[in-house]
Amino acid sequence: MRILWVKVGGLWPLNTGGRLRTFHMISELARRHRVTLLTTHRPGENPRELAERLSHCARVVSFPYAPPKYGSTRFALSVLASWLSPLPVDLWKWRVPPLRAEALRLINAHEVDVCVADFLLATPNVRLGGPVPVVFFEHNVEYVIWKRLKDVETRRWRRALLDFEWRKMRRCEARACTRADVTVAVSDVDRALLAAAAPGARVRAVPTGVDITYFAPNGVPESPAHLVFTGSMDWYPNDDAILHFMDTILPSIRRDVPGVSMTVAGRSPSSRVMKAATQAGVRVTGTVSDIRPFIEEAAVYVVPLRVGGGTRLKIFEALAMAKAVVSTSVGAEGLPRNPGEHFLQADEPAEFARAVTSLLRDPVRRRALGTAGRRLVENRYSWAQIAREFEARCQEVVSDAR
Repeated sequence: MRILWVKVGGLWPLNTGGRLRTFHMISELARRHRVTLLTTHRPGENPRELAERLSHCARVVSFPYAPPKYGSTRFALSVLASWLSPLPVDLWKWRVPPLRAEALRLINAHEVDVCVADFLLATPNVRLGGPVPVVFFEHNVEYVIWKRLKDVETRRWRRALLDFEWRKMRRCEARACTRADVTVAVSDVDRALLAAAAPGARVRAVPTGVDITYFAPNGVPESPAHLVFTGSMDWYPNDDAILHFMDTILPSIRRDVPGVSMTVAGRSPSSRVMKAATQAGVRVTGTVSDIRPFIEEAAVYVVPLRVGGGTRLKIFEALAMAKAVVSTSVGAEGLPRNPGEHFLQADEPAEFARAVTSLLRDPVRRRALGTAGRRLVENRYSWAQIAREFEARCQEVVSDAR
């Protein structure tokens, strides 16, 4: 197949779950198919390393583009302009004219067999319902994330704006699902949500994966009373989760298990997180070149998310490294796993604290959960296996078009 893959927002460095999922999927597909990638990078960044890492692709073209920054005049103008369009502001600001022009040229010239629109942000830059079938690869159910942001917002004016945006996002997402030839969700939960929002749309689920060679236990001893959380800290759900954990959960754990320590590893932590971490005695690393040492030293990996969508690659990485995991239902949402067998699930702060405490006190139980988690990802969730499933969805729409 000749595959055109459109991904705005950049793909390098591999420092977010979405980038990792896309990178590994493209890497696997390019071994067997002719893949052209159109993406973006911020002005001043050098996209050469991405092209080198994806040298087996037919073409890698990255356009310089910076979206309006929150709080800037350009962002305010984007908000106003989006209100006069069917697009929510998050999609309006990611329209990239030169990228769209190149995508349309390739599609209209029939130089590709199928186009992959990667994330909802990519859809304004491709032609849905055109001469080439489109696979809409939706890593999250975006409207659910925006609705959850609204639900946890306490400022009335901001809550009202988020209420407007999530409803607009739902309409736009449903329209993209309906017009695409097939929508690929990353879990059965997301598939059901998208199918309900867009009756009649063709929605399939392809689970996420993990690099089981890179993320693997290597015998490094754990620190028996140490917790870890990893993730991009400039993503609001992670910021909210850690502030919530340090404020309402960690004190209860320390009352029952004195001396518990914690590390938060991930890029660009906010000033709010840094201040709260200093007060709570929590180590915050910022950007790290390798996340594995921070996972290795932990006795328990925590995922206290209250907001989010899609699947969390962070849990797959922890399971691959045979770590005991405690997560909220939102944090583990959509993961094909069994609470109690592969991880512990808890939503209320007191319940979450008890789950973590029980594991800190029971090394045998920790090892059993970690072993079961590692076995799960080995048997089912390598990137080679997952890419084959995605490839089948692409071949399905190409065959239908022919």
